[in-house]
Amino acid sequence: MPATTPATAPAAPQQARAFFEQLNHAYNAVHKRKEDLFWATYMATSDDHAGFAAAEGAYKAFISDPAQLAQTRAHLQALQALPAADQEADLLHGLKGWLALFEANIIDNDEGRALMQQIIEAEAALFAKKRDLQPTHINERGETEVATLSMLATNQATNPVEARRRSSFEGFQAIERWVLDHGFLEIVKLRNRFARALGFSNYFELKLRKNERMSPAQLKAILDDFVARTEAAHARTLSDLKAQHGEAALQPWNLRFYASGDVVRRMDEYMPFGPALRRWVESFRRLGIQYRGATLQLDLLARQGKYQNGFCHGPVPSYVNEKGEWVPGQINFTAEAKPDQVGSGLRAINTLFHEGGHAAHFANVAQNSPCFSQEFAPTSMAYAETQSMFCDSLLGDADWLKRYAKNAAGEAMPDELIRARIASSQPMRAFDERSIAVVPFFEAALYEMRDEDLTAESVLALARATEQRVLGMVSPRPMLAIPHLLNQESAASYQGYLLAHMAVYQTRAYFLREYGYLTDNVAIGPLLAQHYWVPGNSIDHDATLRSLTGEGFSARYLAEACNQSVDDSWQQAQNLLAAAATRDYPTQVPAALDAHIRVVHGDEVLADNRDGEAAMCSRFEAWVQAQFPQSAAA
Repeated sequence: MPATTPATAPAAPQQARAFFEQLNHAYNAVHKRKEDLFWATYMATSDDHAGFAAAEGAYKAFISDPAQLAQTRAHLQALQALPAADQEADLLHGLKGWLALFEANIIDNDEGRALMQQIIEAEAALFAKKRDLQPTHINERGETEVATLSMLATNQATNPVEARRRSSFEGFQAIERWVLDHGFLEIVKLRNRFARALGFSNYFELKLRKNERMSPAQLKAILDDFVARTEAAHARTLSDLKAQHGEAALQPWNLRFYASGDVVRRMDEYMPFGPALRRWVESFRRLGIQYRGATLQLDLLARQGKYQNGFCHGPVPSYVNEKGEWVPGQINFTAEAKPDQVGSGLRAINTLFHEGGHAAHFANVAQNSPCFSQEFAPTSMAYAETQSMFCDSLLGDADWLKRYAKNAAGEAMPDELIRARIASSQPMRAFDERSIAVVPFFEAALYEMRDEDLTAESVLALARATEQRVLGMVSPRPMLAIPHLLNQESAASYQGYLLAHMAVYQTRAYFLREYGYLTDNVAIGPLLAQHYWVPGNSIDHDATLRSLTGEGFSARYLAEACNQSVDDSWQQAQNLLAAAATRDYPTQVPAALDAHIRVVHGDEVLADNRDGEAAMCSRFEAWVQAQFPQSAAA
């Protein structure tokens, strides 16, 4: 009898470790195939939509396999039954990561699995058809042109001719109608059927509980509270615009133009498209951000058929493998810039900072399994977006603009223009954040509708009514033109952006308390890596905030930022500028981003960093100047 115990005891760790390592390798294979095809079809370098749908189906089948969930639970139970000294903490940690992933994605009945496959096929078909959609507008030169979402938004904010701005809004409306007429409502019905098959009341509740571990009532309380906190500031903005420019200012195609005045146009000289890549590289490097050997592929320009929204994804998740070896990430991100359009440089660098922030996050997750460093549930969208939005928030800081925003003659953006930017953007802060909130309000109501009520007219009516209730006007970016609503990964998740913004301003407040500044603060990258990035989804969003800032999730910092007056914001900016002018910035900063970077345009490689980042940026700028000689270059 005594001999059986030592003979059988080692079997549990050995079998569990073999299972754990097999999960890691199998996941990497199915995930990479899906993500590679996702990139190729979304970048319009492949028409293999059927292949992508099949690869996505295989990936979904893997992460929602009840048998793998059962085995994971069994191995965990066997390990936990052993004496503590024999449990192997790293193995327990890794298996708990897989348990969380499977529990977040499990489809535990045949009906649910069949419906998921139908959703994947329906979305793939919609996406394939949508690539042929060609909304148009009238551009700055008075020409009718096919326009991407980015071009529509930029023209609406910068074109001095109202009829041309209105044509961009009508382009958004055309997308809405197209989406409603080409299968989106059937997808909504399928998603709700799928959610009910899994025991949820509707798809919005399913996504919220799985992605943010929150109930619809909890989210509604947060949204209602934020809307109430910003009501006075928002009402003041609309009233001031109407008093200054008349009733026409509150037409959706006019709002952004009148709110920004000519600031975006005036900033264009200091924020051209070509140097955006260099400014991203230098700024991130001086923040101490490192990519730990990751391979980054950037596709930055608009192109026919290309997906019309910036995104970041990682075909190879970073982790430490069973041999203790670092597996660097492979990460792609995209923008949709049109370099000869006013405002394109500003939009491009915003995308570089935002998606580059995502890439920095996912390149730095250093756990013992890829399950901790992938972007889907149980990874919180709010947690993931906190990383990217913190980085792009720096672009509005006066000291960043003074240090990096320069014209072709090398002259820094003048204080007067920085103040004008604050005067145009600060009053819109509440409107901008409420514009995020309006989406989850709409989606929550959309997925509560009965199937028989889901008609194009009723859904459009719901969209307009929700916009009016939250914004007091029709949104400049109509609801159904938002691409996130069409893809199951991002659908019913938009609230993550607002929750992330709340965390961003909490994070900014911490760094400002500790250091007094953000721009080129080389301490920031290592601290973000330590507290936010390295753990991946092994801890929740609130725990990451507590780890760095010492306090749990709080919305008050964002509300306070939204409610500031222009004068208060300008005083803060002046304080930043004065401190920056006398600051001795650290000289010990990383020499490079520690990444293998390729800048592509579809299948064409425009530049890479094999000869260094400076050479890559110079080649990219030269290419932009050659292709778009009328665009500014600094």
